[in-house]
Amino acid sequence: MRSLLVALTGALAVVCAAGAQTYAPSSGVRYHRLLIHNALVIDGAGNPTRGPVDIVVEGKTIAGVYAAHPVAESGSAMPTLPGGPFDRVIDATGMYVMPGIIDVHSHIQFDRAGIPMPHDYEFKLLLAHGITTIRDPGSMQGPDTIVAYARLSDENRISAPTIVPYVVVQSEWPDSVRAQIRHVKAIGGKGLKVFINRPDVWDAISDEGHKLGLPIATDMKIQETDAIRASQLGVASIEHWYGIPDAAIPGPQDFPDYYNYDNEADRFRWGGDLWRQADTARLSAVLDTMLAHHVTWDPTFAIYEANRDLAKAQNEPWFRDYALPAMMKFFQPNPQAHGSYQSDWTTADEVMWRNNYRIWMHWVREYAARGGNVTVGSDAGFIWALYGFTTIREMELQQEAGFHPLEVIQHATSNGARLLGLAHTGVVRPGFDADLAIVDGNPLHNLKVLYGLGMDTPGPGGKLVHRGGVRYTIKQGIVFDDHQLLADVRAMVRRARATTKGE
Repeated sequence: MRSLLVALTGALAVVCAAGAQTYAPSSGVRYHRLLIHNALVIDGAGNPTRGPVDIVVEGKTIAGVYAAHPVAESGSAMPTLPGGPFDRVIDATGMYVMPGIIDVHSHIQFDRAGIPMPHDYEFKLLLAHGITTIRDPGSMQGPDTIVAYARLSDENRISAPTIVPYVVVQSEWPDSVRAQIRHVKAIGGKGLKVFINRPDVWDAISDEGHKLGLPIATDMKIQETDAIRASQLGVASIEHWYGIPDAAIPGPQDFPDYYNYDNEADRFRWGGDLWRQADTARLSAVLDTMLAHHVTWDPTFAIYEANRDLAKAQNEPWFRDYALPAMMKFFQPNPQAHGSYQSDWTTADEVMWRNNYRIWMHWVREYAARGGNVTVGSDAGFIWALYGFTTIREMELQQEAGFHPLEVIQHATSNGARLLGLAHTGVVRPGFDADLAIVDGNPLHNLKVLYGLGMDTPGPGGKLVHRGGVRYTIKQGIVFDDHQLLADVRAMVRRARATTKGE
């Protein structure tokens, strides 16, 4: 108990000392009994839509799902369902309820370009897009802070998704990395994030991580360890695609003689050619190895989309109202900022990356077809990718890859829960946690209805009606009004821009 209090006190001290980085208390409310009335349901398990239904939530749990009780007119008495009256009723007529989205690659960032951002900025954008759980794969604000924020979220002290904190471990020496892993366990980290390491250090990470029950996510980059070796070491997930085509290339990667891995312009430019270089038969065998070791593939298509169409990425419509000046400054080309490498991005680069996507998407689809677990992760905060919006864009790109929208939603919900070992979320089902998104439209018809901007859609008489967006996000039974969350973010952006102009 003392260590918990110390962690929470430390996190609050960091926030209070930061001035501009303060956060508001949580706006979410958990009710003793909540009724979501007259909804259509996409359950997250891959089944077709059902309904209309009434969903009863008691505390943090889905208590029951019943055929909707007809209500004669607005204001009529709500149905009496098992357990007595309700503290809150949400009329979901014409809306779709799906499990809350689980973004398994969502870095928590409290500053960009060296400029502090309000601590609830990112969290509110995530919640407003129906995201109820995130895995932070890297603790960029420091592991103690992220673990403390995970607890603050669990206690509904802040408006934030459930946070599953993974911590980066890295060392030149096996004994040192083992000590790091023991520290991760001691402070409450839930997993490990691993980048480039020597083979003996990888062995130590795998051994110590498994001993302590800490799963491993790896963003392998280019190194001696590839997807085959990582699978054999028991990693839980491979992020992006690094290490997969590499394991199927006969000989070394075919890069120009001037290539320098530490030059990000080289690294990201020529990364777009690796899928073409891979041998098809060998790739098939790599996937079989990943399958045999139950590796999840988290492709994160959206974070690299700027590489295939930079102009589109630089002019996303949500930047107008939802991008803080710090975000836009960080996105500008800067060799000192990770992911800001596009100072000389050419048509040839975009064409190479479009071809790269075509092959990459084929193999992700093939992996799922063979029974592999595919998830949704955004990696937002880099390369023109904004929190929340990029998670939905990832879902769109998975549809582009050939997945049915029902499969995409399954990737974003129950598949993510499976990766993270969350046995009671990711599906709309009695007895499961009430992690839900109430959507103003049908995401199976158009995933764009999940964007916070909403959209114009045909209404009565052929007139366009603006609707869409997630109307309410419910995390562990805590109800958040997404219109209010988005209004809060717009106000943050207006204040930051006014301050920037006044400097």
